[in-house]
Amino acid sequence: MLSKQLEDHQNQMEVISLDQFVPNDHLVRKIEAAIDFDFIYPLV
Repeated sequence: MLSKQLEDHQNQMEVISLDQFVPNDHLVRKIEAAIDFDFIYPLV
């Protein structure tokens, strides 16, 4: 039965946001707030 249960979940999709996994006081959030990275898009 375990293999059948795994098959049932193969076609499911879950939408998540990476923001949910990064703590509010993380260094990456502080850098994002301090630096405007929009200048990179025309360069790449």
